Amino acid sequence: MSFKALLVEKTEDGTQASVQEIDESRLPEGDVTVAVEYSTVNYKDGLCIGPGGGLVRTYPHVPGIDFAGTVEASDDDRYKPGDKVVLTGWRVGEAHWGGYAQKARVKADWLVPLPDGLDTRQAMAIGTAGFTAMIAVQALEDHGLKTGPILVTGAAGGVGSVAVALLAAMGREVAAVTGRPEQAEYLRGLGASRIVPREDLAETVKRPLESESWGGCVDAVGGAMLARVLGQMEYGASVAAVGLAGGADLPAKVIPFLLRAVNLLGIDSVLQLYENRVRAWHRIADLLPMEKLEAMVVPATLEDLPKLGADILQGRVRGRVVVDLRG
Repeated sequence: MSFKALLVEKTEDGTQASVQEIDESRLPEGDVTVAVEYSTVNYKDGLCIGPGGGLVRTYPHVPGIDFAGTVEASDDDRYKPGDKVVLTGWRVGEAHWGGYAQKARVKADWLVPLPDGLDTRQAMAIGTAGFTAMIAVQALEDHGLKTGPILVTGAAGGVGSVAVALLAAMGREVAAVTGRPEQAEYLRGLGASRIVPREDLAETVKRPLESESWGGCVDAVGGAMLARVLGQMEYGASVAAVGLAGGADLPAKVIPFLLRAVNLLGIDSVLQLYENRVRAWHRIADLLPMEKLEAMVVPATLEDLPKLGADILQGRVRGRVVVDLRG
């Protein structure tokens, strides 16, 4: 039996991505076969659709670092045909064939049962980015959110959009940082009460400490902006670092950590423990307003993915791209 998939192949000039019919016998080894219904587009997906960015081990390759769908067959007692499941992380879509296909075969340990209150489309409107945002918000909560506004950098992106909506749903005042002024209305619709122009935070300053402005931060940018934000946190506040769109270097001083007891929390969603995954997905189902989630969604098909992969690498994708793989 064959199915449609986005297949990335090596060429003399690099790589080429195209939608092809693939026989089910080509699926990789795994415990559970899933009929994929939806996937989404993340920065890593853009890399894997293109030259790979060092993430793809072997070609031909099916990208897609997350997916949601229905179990078709299982050799693991935890799952049975008909179960709804979601997958994020575990290097699926990088080292292992991923979600840009109508079928996927993966290890049972990588899956999470879809919580009540979410369907598969909503799960991928959340996707890896939203799951990462929830892990970041939970980390801030676990370390104690302070009284001031919570800053979200890269707020119009996938992680930032969901972080804004989650924090607003928790009743927190949210300050959203964006370099795209045209996104202000979109961010206010998600719950941001304040829009911070990116240029206000884009440069480092000589002073290691500035006014205590933020009670917490979800940072999807890194680089100079993260260094600047560290010096603006309230005493004992935390920054959850989830991305490096602004660069991998951190030109910061240690003074905010020593004099203001600021916490810098590294957030990784790829290898999260199963218990943390279940906690995060159930919290999302309980907390995230579905009407705000819908406002983030941009629908797409397999055929749209080569262009979208290039767009997300150039910062031209807003919110959550949901790829429909049914039929």
